[in-house]
Amino acid sequence: MKYKKIVIKVGSHVLTQKGSVAKIRMLALVQLIAHLKNNQYQVILVSSGAVSAGYTKIKLDRNILANKQALASIGQAYLMKMYQEKFAIFDLMCSQVLLSADVFDSQKHISHAKDAIDTLLKNGVIPIINENDTVSVDELVFGDNDRLSAHVAHYFDADLLVILSDIDAFYDKDPNKHPDAKRRAIVNHITQEELDAKHTPNNEFATGGIVTKLQSAHFLMENNRDMFLASGFDLSNIKNYLIDGVHNGGTLFRK
Repeated sequence: MKYKKIVIKVGSHVLTQKGSVAKIRMLALVQLIAHLKNNQYQVILVSSGAVSAGYTKIKLDRNILANKQALASIGQAYLMKMYQEKFAIFDLMCSQVLLSADVFDSQKHISHAKDAIDTLLKNGVIPIINENDTVSVDELVFGDNDRLSAHVAHYFDADLLVILSDIDAFYDKDPNKHPDAKRRAIVNHITQEELDAKHTPNNEFATGGIVTKLQSAHFLMENNRDMFLASGFDLSNIKNYLIDGVHNGGTLFRK
């Protein structure tokens, strides 16, 4: 299947390394997006990392909600500055789009937001979406942008959501505990037990884990859209899938 409009979501664990923003990994992501645009893809980026980026500037206690919101406010500007610099290397322009959850509660708001996104895409601009963390409590506690990216993919009419994470695929059991765990290359159904499992974040800045990714995949599959889960540390699998049509890593969720 040839996709035209895709959403790429990158997690905070991918964008941070030893308390700093992982600039090399960010550059690799930007280079991938530039490559996709050269292959006629329209790309929307949903980027986590504002809180962790803010923490590199000022060490506030992240267990206090007001501090997390302040860190997001500081970090969002820092993150966008770095994205702008890296996209400029490939002669591309990016933009910031901050959304709150209630945007998706109103068809009128959805329509306005979609019009703005489509205008950016038509003019060759990469929209970089994040939840408005400074005023949005739910995302800071539960989602790590997984559910946000699924809503963006559905309501802004994308063909595919790509989640780039420290989790490189969906396995038949936890690969961190079971060396014989097998990758599930294609998933057509997610059980209720899997959807209701305990959240397992792998990073001090992350708030999701495999469960929020499965919930996102389930939401999209119910709406006849695809999701691809792949490593954000090694982008070769997603590049092979999107550019060459070769599925040799990661998991495709398709109903």
